[in-house]
Amino acid sequence: MTVTIYGVYRSRASRNIWLCHEMGLPFVHVPVIQAYRLPDNGAGHDGMTTQSPDFLALNPAGQIPVLDEDGLVLTESLAINLHLAKKHGGALGPKDGTEDALMTMWSFWAATSAEPHTIEILYNRVGKPPAERDAAKADAAIAALQRPFAALDKALAKTGFLVGGRFTVADINVAEVMRYARPAPELFATAPHVDAWLTACHARPAFKAMMAARDAEPA
Repeated sequence: MTVTIYGVYRSRASRNIWLCHEMGLPFVHVPVIQAYRLPDNGAGHDGMTTQSPDFLALNPAGQIPVLDEDGLVLTESLAINLHLAKKHGGALGPKDGTEDALMTMWSFWAATSAEPHTIEILYNRVGKPPAERDAAKADAAIAALQRPFAALDKALAKTGFLVGGRFTVADINVAEVMRYARPAPELFATAPHVDAWLTACHARPAFKAMMAARDAEPA
């Protein structure tokens, strides 16, 4: 069995790499960089980019990450994590159909109710150069996240985890989306359970290993 993850650490591939570290699952990492981050859209770049023919053969959409597991090719980072956790994750994956449904629900919630707004906070408070940041977009995203943060805080108040009273792939999927909102401390000030949960997620050795590699990667 060979698990290959295509994508740089400074992308949503970080979610898949974190999970693999949590599971102790060996994988091959192919650092495909986003072409838009490179001069001339990656023309002349020595390594693989999202516009390289070999990569487009895997994912014609030209987006990372991509998982190739012995010929099974998957895109979409959260779906990749759900698959890997079910197949290899042990307690990180679902123990029954109910947990499977809840893990899927929280992953979809992260993608639809949270990430469109958390990414705007990341971009417009720290990610973009100061001259390109739009404070109004960040403020609108913070306002839109008030209700999702309250819902997440209520869910975490029960056991400190999202599913099954233990750390699972659902926590990884949602935590990686909520990480983008850290530049808005005012959101976490009103959601103490979210704050404590995300701090605990980020204290895990597997997350620290992923972030150390991410920080060492060229910007």
